[in-house]
Amino acid sequence: MAEVKIEGVGELIKALKKNVKLDDVKRVVKQNGSELQTAAERVVPVDTGTLKRSIGLEIKDSGLTAEVEPTAEYAPYVEYGTRYMRAQPYIRPSLEKQEGQFKADMKKLVK
Repeated sequence: MAEVKIEGVGELIKALKKNVKLDDVKRVVKQNGSELQTAAERVVPVDTGTLKRSIGLEIKDSGLTAEVEPTAEYAPYVEYGTRYMRAQPYIRPSLEKQEGQFKADMKKLVK
């Protein structure tokens, strides 16, 4: 549903190879993914609780990618709204907050 794109991946990979073990990167990805999931669950509007329970975390690419996504079929309608219902964003605000923390955690690894 939402993606974070990092520019300068080449320089990042060089710095990571020089200073960091891949397990440290995987730990940061998993930790930030978990925090993003928790943040989204905290702010999602709740009626029956189905949408909140559907927000899942999936670790992919050998631990280098964390996907947080709701599986309820009506999730996009809540996030973006419809012509009959105002948007009630819960993924985007959570992602925007977590993005800064993720970048800070990755910078700590490179130093």
